[in-house]
Amino acid sequence: MPAVASPETATDQTTEPLRVLRRVFGYDSFRGTQQEIIDHVVAGGDALVLMPTGGGKSLCYQVPALVRPGVGIVVSPLIALMQDQVDALGALGVRAGFLNSTQSYPQRRDTEDAYLNGELDLLYLAPERLRLDSTLELLARGEVAVFAIDEAHCVAQWGHDFRPDYLALSVLHERWPDVPRIALTATATPATRQEIATRLQLTEARHFVSDFDRPNIQYRIAPKSDARRQLLQLLQTEHLGESGIVYRLSRAEVERTAEFLTANGVTALPYHAGLDKAVRAKHQSRFLREDGLVMVATIAFGMGIDKPDVRFVAHLDLPKSIEGYYQETGRAGRDGLPSTAWMAYGLQDVVQQRKLIDNSEGDEAHRRTQSRHLDSMLALCETVKCRRSQLLDYFGQPDSSPCGNCDTCLNPPESWDGTVAAQKLLSTVVRLQRERNQKFGAGQIIDILRGKKTSKVEQFRHDELSVFGVGADISDNEWRGVIRQLLAQSLLAVEGDYGTLVLTDTSSEVLRREEPRQVWLRTEPSKKPAAKAKARDSKRVPQDMPPEVEPVFQKLRAWRMEVAREEGKAPFIIFHDSTLRQIATVAPSTLDELATISGVGEGKLNRYGQGVLDALAAPEE
Repeated sequence: MPAVASPETATDQTTEPLRVLRRVFGYDSFRGTQQEIIDHVVAGGDALVLMPTGGGKSLCYQVPALVRPGVGIVVSPLIALMQDQVDALGALGVRAGFLNSTQSYPQRRDTEDAYLNGELDLLYLAPERLRLDSTLELLARGEVAVFAIDEAHCVAQWGHDFRPDYLALSVLHERWPDVPRIALTATATPATRQEIATRLQLTEARHFVSDFDRPNIQYRIAPKSDARRQLLQLLQTEHLGESGIVYRLSRAEVERTAEFLTANGVTALPYHAGLDKAVRAKHQSRFLREDGLVMVATIAFGMGIDKPDVRFVAHLDLPKSIEGYYQETGRAGRDGLPSTAWMAYGLQDVVQQRKLIDNSEGDEAHRRTQSRHLDSMLALCETVKCRRSQLLDYFGQPDSSPCGNCDTCLNPPESWDGTVAAQKLLSTVVRLQRERNQKFGAGQIIDILRGKKTSKVEQFRHDELSVFGVGADISDNEWRGVIRQLLAQSLLAVEGDYGTLVLTDTSSEVLRREEPRQVWLRTEPSKKPAAKAKARDSKRVPQDMPPEVEPVFQKLRAWRMEVAREEGKAPFIIFHDSTLRQIATVAPSTLDELATISGVGEGKLNRYGQGVLDALAAPEE
């Protein structure tokens, strides 16, 4: 497989950014802060860019690489995806190559020669290659236009995607002080942003923080009962035959969930670090190239996935942090079309995550940081307010207006005064510890509160406690909700390998006799169906095509799949669904008319334009 993509037309390195955007990428205008970022980098300035997944980060370094003299060097941790990135650029007529450990010596030599001879516009490198003197010497022999450090949050030492090799990337500034650097990420709090700037020696760089909102994604979090069955219902009722990603915490659950979906008629593949490397590569390739395939994975999968038509991302286990959750859910709907971010969450998730933190590597400060991340994630799960507003606020973008397109907006939950229930539960924990010197998990404490004379209750004579049966008016499921929310509010904690419940420093505020702290709890949601989505600004969420255009769109997709198979590429590299939808709606009859469609640049027009027109003109079968 070649490492260099040959262009259809030579790239004019002196063309201004807007002309490059139109001619190469087929877009008439930049989005959001793209032009400001690009102008800054083209002029030689360093930049730290925060932009949500699907916001167009890649253009922020690709356009400067095409405008400035020399080759754009892209540092990316995504070895498995470099070929697809090079293929996508090649389809645009951009000369691109990569250097990584998957290549043979002749392939590496050909790419190095192309770089030295000025035959590349962009060169992708894995961060570990920049630790090699030979790589640094190679770059020094050519002309570098810009350094792009993609997935820059990987430098954050206690972050969710830490890569040690990123810590050595400060060498770029030391060796090439006059070459602009642009670091990009989709997820970073203000504190993480500062850590990125410090570790990459970008403290003097200009920061660009884009709007984090992805209005086309509908955020929903459901109480977990039978997670796999709940997922199957979601897919069968809302996303039948559509591509999506399902995240599980453990490798075993990845395998079980993939098997369960396959047995129930959903084409699903597993992906985790325990699989053979060749199997992982095959599954990833199928996900990128096939329509309607579901990937069940650990968080080892997904970073840098450019597949635009992922219609849903589902979490069947609680993510460790909002940063991780936001980045993972952001892999849905990169084409801007309506998509779903769905999670099933329960009490056991909280217990499991607390246990992972207690047993994690790192010092006490690290564990406190991890606990804060989990607390923020729990607060998002338990909120009665708009989930999108809470997400945006976490990333330093306050937005108090309800979004109209999350579950708490579409089906507002009720809250109730749970002070007495909290007192009963906390009192049970107190009596077990003080009167019996015992600690138990949620199940036993609920049995005591409910007044159940189980064998375990009788064995420990817990029916003799004064709190036995005081919570019989609340169901088991409701008590689990109370415990879950007390954990989220830090009024209760779990400890040890068995997840026993213990008091916290703030528990006494609820238990005191005089003016106890009031505890408001979220009511478990009803089973009624969610209201129909109504975004706060309908112009921000792309509407679907007219029904009469659907057959034309499907005809174009069939043509695209045939071309993709012939060229061995992912279908979206040919054209995104959003571009095909526009073509189907406009129905151009000439190449000049086709050239006006967003996403049809000069390279794609030359390569695929006539094929599109022939597909449109072909009679219906």
